[in-house]
Amino acid sequence: MSDFDDVGGSKDDLVELLTQELNSGKRRLTEIKDQVSAMQTSVDREQSRYSGIAIDLRNIKDNLDTVPREDIRDKYDEALDVRFRLATMRGQLEKFEATYEYLEQKQKLVAQILSQLQGITIEAANADDKGKISAQGLDIIGIIRAQEDERMRLSRALHDGPAQSLTNFILQAEICQRLFDRNPERAAEELLNLKSNASSTFQKVREFIFDLRPMMLDDLGPGRTVRRYVEAFAEKNDIEAKIDVTNEDRRLEKHREVLIFRGVQDAMALARDYGMPSNINVRLDLAGDVVRMLVQDDGRGFDVSKLTGVDEDTNDARIQALNMLKGKFELVGGKIDVRSGENEGTTVRLELPAADN
Repeated sequence: MSDFDDVGGSKDDLVELLTQELNSGKRRLTEIKDQVSAMQTSVDREQSRYSGIAIDLRNIKDNLDTVPREDIRDKYDEALDVRFRLATMRGQLEKFEATYEYLEQKQKLVAQILSQLQGITIEAANADDKGKISAQGLDIIGIIRAQEDERMRLSRALHDGPAQSLTNFILQAEICQRLFDRNPERAAEELLNLKSNASSTFQKVREFIFDLRPMMLDDLGPGRTVRRYVEAFAEKNDIEAKIDVTNEDRRLEKHREVLIFRGVQDAMALARDYGMPSNINVRLDLAGDVVRMLVQDDGRGFDVSKLTGVDEDTNDARIQALNMLKGKFELVGGKIDVRSGENEGTTVRLELPAADN
């Protein structure tokens, strides 16, 4: 649990907690730096080993007629094993480096916020604006936490998806290279497999980009983008998903359009991952001063009494995700209402002001 979870209402409490967060961040940065250093050492050692094996392979190639086939096979297997380990280590190193860079940026942001808070005049702190200052501080904290959660989700998705696929491509390319001289027909088969896997991964990357930030959102707006997402969701997940959109062509501020898309996307993903429904109905009303969204499923429900936004230590990932979504909408004056029962499915209602009051 972050120190931000216990934030109090006064300026002094906020300053103290931000100071604690800075100190905690420094310790975390030191730990990550040590991990980066250790992993870099391992990568260098494995790279040196791979270079030695490459020399051995060149020698084998020059003396192919005199080297036993078993020795050739063993050396190629060793090369593949080291190459795989090296690719995995490099992926871990990149992940550590990305985490370090993110934490470093977060430290700068927290330090900047702390500096601004400490610069607030005593007159302002004692005036009626004191509550407003505290609320602004809480909003800033909510933004930091939302950004952190989103970046960590993105990091995991990249590491588990495209990064792993690229590692597999390297291995398949190595296999093809090894087979070209020994078994051309088998090499051709492996190339076809590589092409098929590349096409499949390319499609997954396109879907990943769409889920991350669909470009059509900027061009066509939230109505048509959400409709396209629901249709694609039904095709990919074998779930009957229907959508009804009112005032589909309406455009709003970019950050509100993103929140509308994210609200529907997150609610549908949670229904799929935890409710296992057969049907999902989506309604999006873009008319009026308040945008209204509804995502209703017939899957397995849950205890909504835990959805308070207070106890964030819960191990229920569904509760955590809904609390996070709730926090995002509340930051811009929106709200969320969730109704669920064990045999009744789940209904998520989201409201978002169409403009600032």
